[in-house]
Amino acid sequence: MIGTLNTLVDLVETELVDGPSGEVDVARVAREQGTTEYHLRRMFSALAGMPLSEYVRRRRMTLAAADLVAGAPDLLEVAVRYGYGSTEAFGRAFRAVHGSAPADVRRSGGPLRTQPTLRFRLSVEGSTPMDVTITDMLELRLVGHAAKVPLIHEGVNPHIQAHIASIAPEEHQRLKALNDAEPRGILAVSADQEPDAVEGSMLTYLHGVAVTPSTAVPGDLDAITVPAGAWAVFASSGPHPETLQRLWAATATDWFPSNPWRLRPGPSVLRYLELTETHASCELWMPVEKA
Repeated sequence: MIGTLNTLVDLVETELVDGPSGEVDVARVAREQGTTEYHLRRMFSALAGMPLSEYVRRRRMTLAAADLVAGAPDLLEVAVRYGYGSTEAFGRAFRAVHGSAPADVRRSGGPLRTQPTLRFRLSVEGSTPMDVTITDMLELRLVGHAAKVPLIHEGVNPHIQAHIASIAPEEHQRLKALNDAEPRGILAVSADQEPDAVEGSMLTYLHGVAVTPSTAVPGDLDAITVPAGAWAVFASSGPHPETLQRLWAATATDWFPSNPWRLRPGPSVLRYLELTETHASCELWMPVEKA
């Protein structure tokens, strides 16, 4: 996977130099490297700390700034070279990255916020012990109460907290009574998230349980159908929510690069075995397939 990510980075540079307005064919890279676009984007985002689309945008504006500092006389020519149809659109994108206007940079040489070319390297540390089980599951449905919430990488998500608080206590008992499939218990489900989603983008959060496809589900509940397939189940215990967030990161940095599995599209499922305000024992279920 490390080599595949570096191949992708090299392609980004080629596209930006030879044809900056062109799109990077991530699907082709994934096919040639024997993986999937979904997994490739997820791993890039997790390891780089930013989505691929954001990295491409930053690199494009870094090269555009270099052209302006070098004395490019025509702003429209630079805008078109980097894929923009007008100086206004180019200026907005430029300011979003550098915090200053193209004309100011051309005149004074800065200030600039440059994005260096990424290079992925495998650091074998084993700093996070991974307690993992691979389990094959039949098709199941995740049913409960869903809400659209923004993605937040660190700390407790207050939007999820508010959603859970709005669910009546007796509703939890009704959900538990429906639960007739693994994983057992009340689940925290994250779905409909783009593989390289930026922080603040919306996803579906479902507070519910797992049921078999034949289970009769009340019409007032939301449902997510999950195809049959393999799941990687990561166990974690420690301070909440820091331990869980470190576990999320470790799946990308430690486990996937050194194991013959890759992510497949589908929701991630969090099963709490024990939860207090400061401590949690939980299982993180991620849909996977053989790489």
